[in-house]
Amino acid sequence: MPTPAVTTQAVERQAVRRPVDYVWAVARIGLGWIFLWAFLDKTFGWGFATPAERAWLNGGSPTTGFLKGTGDNALGGVFTALAGQGWVDWLFMLGLLGIGAALLLGAGLRIAAVAGGLMMVLMWAAELPLQTNPFLDDHLIYAIVLAGLALTGAGTTWGIGTWWATTPLVRRHPVLR
Repeated sequence: MPTPAVTTQAVERQAVRRPVDYVWAVARIGLGWIFLWAFLDKTFGWGFATPAERAWLNGGSPTTGFLKGTGDNALGGVFTALAGQGWVDWLFMLGLLGIGAALLLGAGLRIAAVAGGLMMVLMWAAELPLQTNPFLDDHLIYAIVLAGLALTGAGTTWGIGTWWATTPLVRRHPVLR
């Protein structure tokens, strides 16, 4: 049986929509597509960022290109050592898929925000020192937006977040919201 607090909050959120709710929903869906597209292109090598011969399904490593290029950077040695390792490739690809799916669906935004934020901060660190800005780049902006999506409950607008919050699993483990 659903807890009244979760059900009431979810229904109230769905009943009263503000323009900002739609802005967050568009940001959620857009960012979800960026993560999912990265997964698909790296898996199948559709030629946008990953040529077919470097596709994961063709034996390519989705992390090697980015991480091998960090050799001269501040933390380059750490990240270069991780490049191309199977467990790193799997974690990265599962992260892209899971974060992208969660954002597109509007469910599990808390975990997606933490995982995606960590991924973005690690990618930011791998590029230090930055070429075009002394501190800030798109990776940190994505991490901030991910936090905003989770904190605003962006999955309830144009997503399954309202339903997801009322499932027995999520009621028992609110971190899954």
